[in-house]
Amino acid sequence: MKFSFENLKSTFVIAELSANHNGSFEVAKNTIKAAKKAGADAIKLQTYTADTITIKSKMKDFIIKSDSIWDGKYLHELYQEAYTPWEWHEELFKIAHDEGLICFSSPFDKTAVDFLEKINNPIYKIASFEITDIPLIKYIASKGKPIILSTGIASLSDIELALNTIRNERNNQIALLKCTSSYPTTEEEANLIMIKEFIDRFKITTGLSDHTLGINAPIMAVTLGAKIIEKHFIIDKSIGGPDSSFSLDQSEFASMVEAIRRTEKMLGNVSYKLSNQQKLSKQFSRSLYITKDIKKGEKFTDINIRSIRPGYGLHPKELNNILGKRSIKDLKKGERFKLKYVK
Repeated sequence: MKFSFENLKSTFVIAELSANHNGSFEVAKNTIKAAKKAGADAIKLQTYTADTITIKSKMKDFIIKSDSIWDGKYLHELYQEAYTPWEWHEELFKIAHDEGLICFSSPFDKTAVDFLEKINNPIYKIASFEITDIPLIKYIASKGKPIILSTGIASLSDIELALNTIRNERNNQIALLKCTSSYPTTEEEANLIMIKEFIDRFKITTGLSDHTLGINAPIMAVTLGAKIIEKHFIIDKSIGGPDSSFSLDQSEFASMVEAIRRTEKMLGNVSYKLSNQQKLSKQFSRSLYITKDIKKGEKFTDINIRSIRPGYGLHPKELNNILGKRSIKDLKKGERFKLKYVK
């Protein structure tokens, strides 16, 4: 069955492999298996080489100056260290499939898209820094696959242009992720309220690509309506690597998934139908009871008939219609009041 955002019954949790294989196929393979054990629904790769994403240059424009953990490195140097070899992809897709995970990737140029098409990539993720690459987005959209669009550096006009580009290719399978392209992201920069804004403004599936430390942001995102959570995943932080400092290990990721699932249960669904427990608890609601012995012909007053707990008597809304009228029989304190007692 083809993947569809409309068919999501629970939060779609993505473990982002990124550079956390550290150049080892065995680490990549074991990371996928660990992600499954941690409760992920999907594993995401990145498909580029240093030469498809940038050029090798020592000019100052190519030095990272973003107040991040990579400051001072040259772009080509970073991507040469971080990329996932393309010859691994097909086998990693198979390993993920065998584990029951969806495996998909972020392409960074047309050659990566063509390559991913050959191995039946089911979903395309457009990374935050690529949201302005309209020709690339147009080419990806033309493949007719679901697209996850990250917004880490995007203005409103950037988002609208990207969405319109995708839709102009008759592709309406789009999800939008709130993201802050800061590594790691501080709490002040997270700005999770934008999840609700995206839902209200764009009326499409919305989620969070999270680079904050810990698991609080994803949990809060779910309460705001996020249906997709993407978090960098590493099998063991001790192996290091470009992305290790803002990634979750297996234990942390499992705690996040458990917290998300518990949050989903507590959020529930919009319904005014009472649950079985709520029906049982109705006994503690207010209702009308005889609160002082009443003789036949005696008037009902706010002394001898009151709205009290439990809830087995007459609805309190009837009280004002009863006060001042007379009883047709003797009534004892503690009896449930009934309209047939009114003369």
